[in-house]
Amino acid sequence: MPEKITFIPPLLDSHCIIDVRTPLEFAEDHLPGAFNVPILTNEERVEIGTIHKQQGAGPARMRGLELTCVRFADMTHKAINHAAGRPILVYCWRGGLRSLSMAILLETCGYPVKQLRGGYKAFRNQVISYFDNFVPPAPLIVIHGMTGCGKTTFINGLDRKHWTTIDLEGLACHRGSAFGSIGLDEQPPQKRFDTLLWDALRKAPPGRPIVLEGESQRIGRITLPGRLYDVMAQSCKIWCSASLDTRVERLAEEYAREAYRPAMAEALERIRKKLGGIHYAELKEMLDNWDVAGLTRGLIQNYYDKLYYKHRPWTPDTEIYLEDFQLGERALLDYCNALFTADKFGALNAVKITSVSA
Repeated sequence: MPEKITFIPPLLDSHCIIDVRTPLEFAEDHLPGAFNVPILTNEERVEIGTIHKQQGAGPARMRGLELTCVRFADMTHKAINHAAGRPILVYCWRGGLRSLSMAILLETCGYPVKQLRGGYKAFRNQVISYFDNFVPPAPLIVIHGMTGCGKTTFINGLDRKHWTTIDLEGLACHRGSAFGSIGLDEQPPQKRFDTLLWDALRKAPPGRPIVLEGESQRIGRITLPGRLYDVMAQSCKIWCSASLDTRVERLAEEYAREAYRPAMAEALERIRKKLGGIHYAELKEMLDNWDVAGLTRGLIQNYYDKLYYKHRPWTPDTEIYLEDFQLGERALLDYCNALFTADKFGALNAVKITSVSA
């Protein structure tokens, strides 16, 4: 019988991960890097579940064999071809019959394979436990600032030799605002977001600062894990600023696509009451005339800035100017070197960061 093993993160790097659950289960979430070789289709799983409930395990397993035996060779070929010589770790929902069946097929063909004990459910429990007891693997640097100052672009452009960067908005497929979903893919399920975030954090080298954007606990439909959110609130906070003209230019460049116009109209309608009738009418006219620069300027002055200051009771630890992103990174480097020397915020005695090249 194939060996069962308990999940540990290094398995993701040493094994080819094969997920034999249905496409729907896989889409909701899966182990990082997993490849889906479904034993059952979505419809077949529903059918077998109904038989199991009404007639018992024996008839359900027999029906499962009838549906899948003709696909055994094809499924095995797919798994082996994808593995490309790497040992395989196979899993299903709870480490039951589906993953056992695939493991037996692979073992019968002489391929090195192990079955994940407890399946996806065991992995998910580890992710939940990780965030419930979250301790950052390196000091967190939390970037805050007014809408349009370029926080996300700044974070994603930081030199990876000095920083670990995590784009929370990118993982959530949402910018965390009324217009936050425009032009982005559909948001992932909560479980998928949790796994993506867990994977990004597990890869963070100890001692290298983790830079991420300050968010409310909800990013669209996604909720940041509570303990992580609390740790972010206690971590080093950097306030980023840029001139109003620069902010307008950056936002207008991001949203000035004709295809976005219907979604922008819907978003504007959602904040109509907060804007008030006069401001809403002015902004609606700008949108109708496709004056994106005027629209973004009006939104910044009459909505975003007021909202941001209302929900910012804390004082930042320092401020950097993002008119020029490279100069902004130099300022961040200078501050963090002083921060680590002082060993504030649990800085883990990080090695001094070298300067950004000109």
